[in-house]
Parts: sequence; structure tokens; C-alpha cells
Amino acid sequence: MVKLVVLLKRKPGMSREDFYRHWQKKHGPLIRSLPDLARHIVRYEQHRRLPGTEDLGSEGFDGAVVQWFNSVDDFTAFVGEPDYAKHVYPDEERFLDRDGLVWLMTEEPQVVIGD
Repeated sequence: MVKLVVLLKRKPGMSREDFYRHWQKKHGPLIRSLPDLARHIVRYEQHRRLPGTEDLGSEGFDGAVVQWFNSVDDFTAFVGEPDYAKHVYPDEERFLDRDGLVWLMTEEPQVVIGD
């Protein structure tokens, strides 16, 4: 299992609430509604920045996405699907500061504390 972890910034000039509304009510459901895309993803998590913690952590980030894939090849297939270019990428342009994103692919974690 591999995970795509992305720290998100909203598009300049967009309110935090408009960002969250679009991300959670439109973008996530859009991906879920496209079977040729959704079939590549094992799990898709949206993590909003905790309200009242804007002074904690790195400045300017509004949330994080964690997408689980069975392999890097599945991630590559996901972004290579025609529906990604046709629907998802243009939607990302509506609410994300794409130049401000920070992302990486990770592997299964080494658990230090907990199960």
C-alpha cells in the first residue's frame, strides 16, 4: 500500500469556508462519481485544518489529503485517466493554489507508538 499525502492551500482570494465547501461537497464527490478514477483509489481522506489552530503548525495550509493506492502504478494510472484531465484537474484549478501544494508518496508506516 502507498499513500499520496498532500498539504493543501486554497486559491488566493478564496475564503476558507468557500474552500472547504468546494473541497468537501464538490471535489470529493466528483472523484467518487467517476468510476474510471475511483477504481484506482483504496481510500480517500480529507483532513480540514482544525478550527482555532491557525496559529499552530505551518502557516497558510488549509488541510491535507491522504489517498491510498495499492501501488505507485495505480497512482500513475489514476492521474493518467482521461477523466482526471477532463474533470478533476480543471476542478482543482477552481479552488486550489496548485503552486502552493506540498506532496509526496509514502509507504506503509513504521509504527512507533500504538498498534
